[in-house]
Amino acid sequence: MVEDVVARRHGERRTVTRWSTPLVAFAAADDPLFAASRRSVSPTHALPGDLLPGATTVIAWFVPFERSVAASNIAGAEASREWATAYVETNVLLAAIGARLVELLEARGHRAAAPAPTHQFDRTRLVSDWSHRHAAVAAGLGAFGHHNMLITASGCCGRLGSLATTLALEPDPRHDGEACLHRAGRACLRCVRRCVNDALREDGFDRFRCYEQCLENGGRFRDLGTADVCGKCLVGVPCSFTDPVAAASPTA
Repeated sequence: MVEDVVARRHGERRTVTRWSTPLVAFAAADDPLFAASRRSVSPTHALPGDLLPGATTVIAWFVPFERSVAASNIAGAEASREWATAYVETNVLLAAIGARLVELLEARGHRAAAPAPTHQFDRTRLVSDWSHRHAAVAAGLGAFGHHNMLITASGCCGRLGSLATTLALEPDPRHDGEACLHRAGRACLRCVRRCVNDALREDGFDRFRCYEQCLENGGRFRDLGTADVCGKCLVGVPCSFTDPVAAASPTA
């Protein structure tokens, strides 16, 4: 169903953005990683049962951008209009996927709750009480890169969504090991060199400087809607469209 929604979106809604085939995976609602998010993300981070009492499964999905979207954002310090448009249009798409999944599950006698795809974070701490990225890690969709974004088998240029449901599904196996070359002990840090506001460094990440850059771009593309994005660290890097660690493995 998720693949069908994504495949039909451009033609039905005449979007500027096109997307590649989405990835979908399942996590057990009682996976210890959700409780661990209260340490790694925020003490107020929600558990699946907070989203939906009685939840047994979390469904996570990653919708990759078509490569031309990422290519448009490589040059310059400002986010490209194509990248900003993709952000806005994909947020609408993610919400549509969540709503369609909830409808489908409820029609089959299950309950489900889909958090908003974005802009549900605390503006003072810049921390969300439900992280789609951490849900995707629990579901086995990928692993975090040095740029703090999820690297999936289809890379990191795209957007994530998730929901909680009472439907019991077999959890997918957790991603084994690193997907980031730097975290795997190999030379890279291309994402650090790509950062245009000195927010991402070898020894850390300043989320406030990052958000400052995103807001600057949001002001530039106000006509598109809420487009507070940057994405420079995600494009023109080895993990843009693939898991480079797995790709470099002799058994890949």
